[in-house]
Amino acid sequence: MAKYKDVIDLYDDNGKLLKSNVALEKISPLVNPAIKKIIDDTKRTVAVNLGGMQDALKTGKIGKHQQILGRELNLDIVGNIDAIEAKIKEYVSVEAGDDTMIKRYNGGKLLLVKVPSARIAAAATYDAALTSVAAATTYAVVEQFNVDMFDANTVKAAAFGTYPVTMDLAGGACSMIMSIPQNNESLGYALRNIPANQSVMITHRNAMQGAALTSVFEQAGEFEMGSAIGPFERAQLLLLAYQGLNANNIVYDLVKENGQTGTVGTVVQSLVERAIEDKVITQGAAAKGGYFKPYETKDPMLWNAYTSAGTLAATMVNCGAGRFAQAVSSTLLYFNDLIEHETGLPGSDFGRTMGVAVGFSFFSHSIYGGGGPGIFNGNHVVTRHAAGVGMPCIVAACALDAGTQMFSPEGTAKIYGETFGQIDEFAHPLQAIAKAV
Repeated sequence: MAKYKDVIDLYDDNGKLLKSNVALEKISPLVNPAIKKIIDDTKRTVAVNLGGMQDALKTGKIGKHQQILGRELNLDIVGNIDAIEAKIKEYVSVEAGDDTMIKRYNGGKLLLVKVPSARIAAAATYDAALTSVAAATTYAVVEQFNVDMFDANTVKAAAFGTYPVTMDLAGGACSMIMSIPQNNESLGYALRNIPANQSVMITHRNAMQGAALTSVFEQAGEFEMGSAIGPFERAQLLLLAYQGLNANNIVYDLVKENGQTGTVGTVVQSLVERAIEDKVITQGAAAKGGYFKPYETKDPMLWNAYTSAGTLAATMVNCGAGRFAQAVSSTLLYFNDLIEHETGLPGSDFGRTMGVAVGFSFFSHSIYGGGGPGIFNGNHVVTRHAAGVGMPCIVAACALDAGTQMFSPEGTAKIYGETFGQIDEFAHPLQAIAKAV
C-alpha cells in the first residue's frame, strides 16, 4: 500500500515522459536505488589529479600557494599510470575482489577511486575515503619511484596539499564532491555543503540536470538533518519531485511557455494558471468592500512544491535570457514576492526563499561582493535557510551563465566534470532516478 496518495509523472530535461504513475515515496532518498547510488558514490569516491601532482612536483609548487625551490621532483607519474593505478587499488582495497573501483580519464592524468564499502562501514565519517586514497596515492608514488626518506614528504605534500596545516587538503591532488566534515556548520549539512559550480560541471552545464542533482543532494540533506520526519516527509518529497525532478513536466512547461518573450512576471501568471487548472488553488470571495480575491489551498505542501518549481522556471527564464548568473538572487526574491501579492498565499518555502534571496544578493555581488553564485552551497549562512529549494535555482543560473562570474565553473570545478561527470547517475539524474523507480 502506498504511503502517500500523491502520484506523479516524471519527465526529462526535453519534456519527454520517462515514467508515469509513480508513487511519491518511490523518489525518496531512502528508497530510490539511483539516489542511494548517487549518495553512496558521493561518500566513497575520490578524484585524483595525477597530472596536476606530476606538474606540482616538477616545479616545487606543492600545496595551495607554496613553491619550495630545490625540492623539485621530476617523476613521470602519468607515464607509469598502470603501475600507479594498480598500487593505489591494492592499498585501498580491504580484500581481493571487493567493491573497490578505479576509473581512468584524460589519458591517465585523472583517476576516480571508489573505496570499498568496508572502509566507510568501519568509519565514523566519510573522510575515510579521502584520507585512504590520499595516503595510497602518496605511498604508490614513493614506492614506484623509490623516493627516499628526504623527499617522501614532498610527495606527501603534493597528494595531501597543505593538510594538516589546514584542516582540508588544500591544493592537494585528491578531492571529493563534499567538503570535509569540519566545514559542515551543523547536523546533517554534509550533502548540502557542495558548491554550485561542482554540480554545474558534473552535469555538463545542463540547467535542469544540474538542478536535479542539487535537489537530490539538498533533499537528502534535509532527510539527514531530521527535517523530513512525520508529515514533513511528504513536504520534502513534493519539493524534490516538482522542483528537482520536473514532476508532471511543470518546470519544463513553464520555461517553454515563457522562454521566448517571457519575464519573471509572466512565469508568475503561468504558474498561477497551472495551479488553478490542477486544482491546487481556488479563488475565494473578495473581502467586504474590497476588490482583491485571495486564493485558497487545501494542500499547502503541494502549493509550496508548485511555487518552488515556478521559482526554478523563473530563474531559467530570467538568467537564461541574460546569460548571467547574478540575477538569480533577485529572481528568488521577486518571483515569490509577486506570487504572494498575486495570490495572497505564501511563496516558496513559506517565505524563507525570499529570506535567502535578500542576504544572497548582498553576499554574492552587492556592496560586499565576496564572491559569485557559483561558489555558494547549501551550508552557507546565506543560502542554508530555504529547505533545499534555493540551491537548485543557483545551479541552474550558473549553468546558463556565459562568463559573468568572477569564479566560473570551469575555473573552480573543471575536474569534477572530467571525473564524476562521466558517471551516468551524476550526469543524468533525471533519467537515472526515473529508471530506478
